[in-house]
Amino acid sequence: MSVTDDLQSGSRFQPKAVLEVVHPITWFPPMWAYACGVISSGVQFQGNGVWIALGIVLAGPVVCGMSQAANDWCDRHVDAINEPNRPIPSGRLPGKSGLYIALIMTAVAFVLGGFLGTWGFVATCVAILCAWAYSAEPVRLKRSGWWGPGVVGLCYEGLPWFTGAAVMLQAFPDVQVIAIALLYAIGAHGIMTLNDFKALDGDRSTGVRSLPVTLGPARAARLACYVMAGAQIGVIVLLALWDRPLFAAAIFACLVAQIIAMQFLLRDPKGRAPWYNGTGVLLYVSGMMVAAFALRSMGDIG
Repeated sequence: MSVTDDLQSGSRFQPKAVLEVVHPITWFPPMWAYACGVISSGVQFQGNGVWIALGIVLAGPVVCGMSQAANDWCDRHVDAINEPNRPIPSGRLPGKSGLYIALIMTAVAFVLGGFLGTWGFVATCVAILCAWAYSAEPVRLKRSGWWGPGVVGLCYEGLPWFTGAAVMLQAFPDVQVIAIALLYAIGAHGIMTLNDFKALDGDRSTGVRSLPVTLGPARAARLACYVMAGAQIGVIVLLALWDRPLFAAAIFACLVAQIIAMQFLLRDPKGRAPWYNGTGVLLYVSGMMVAAFALRSMGDIG
C-alpha cells in the first residue's frame, strides 16, 4: 500500500476539498490571456458577450481547473512529501475521487469547447491533451524542466490568447496575433520555472528534473529571468516595428520595473520566488494587456 493510499484509508469525502483541488487562484492567467486574445482580435464586443463569457469560463474554471485536478491526482505521491495537507494525500478526497473529478471536468471541457466553433474546439482539445501529457504517465512532461514549464506556459498564455482571438474572428488569427501570443507563452516558461521552487525538495526525492533541481536555484532563477525579459524585448521590438511606439514604451516601462524586482529575487531565489510571482508577474501580465490593445489599435487584422 502506498503512502497516499494509507493516508486515504478510512477517510471521508469532504465537498469543500473539491474547490481546493481545482486551485481557483491558478485560473487567472488563462482567463486573462483569453481576454487578451479577445481584445487583440479587433472584433467588437457588442453582440459577442456570450462567446466571451463562455470562453473565459472554459479557459479558467473548466480547463485550468481540470488540469489542476489531474495534476493533483498524478502528483499525490509527491504532494505527500511536499504538501501532505492537500486534499488527496490528506484523504479529504479519498480513493479515486480526485481522478473522477479530473475526468468529469475533461468531458465538460470537450462539450463547452464544441460551442466555440472549429478553432475554439481544436484549441480546447490541444489544451486538454497538454494538461494530461504534463501530469500523467507515461508521458509526464513535468519530469523535464524544459518541456514541463514550456507546455504550461503555452497553455496558460499562448493557447488561451489564440483561442480568444480565433473565437471572435471565427477564423485562424493573423500572424501578428500569433507572434505576440507565442512570445508571451515563451516568457511564461520563466514564470513556471520560478513556480517549481516550491516543490524543490519533493522533486529531488521523486526524480522530477525541474530546472531548480538540475541547475540549482541560482542558475535556474537567472535563466528564468532571462527568458521572461527576452520574450518581452521581442514584443517591444515587434510593436516598434509595427509603428506602435507608445505601446512599446509602456511595455518597456513594465520590463524595467521587473528587472529591478529580478535583482531582489536573485539575492535569494528559493526564498523570494513566491514574492516575485506576486509582483513581477503582475507587471508581466499587465504588459500582455498593453500588447493586446496595441494589436487592436492596428484595426481589423483578422
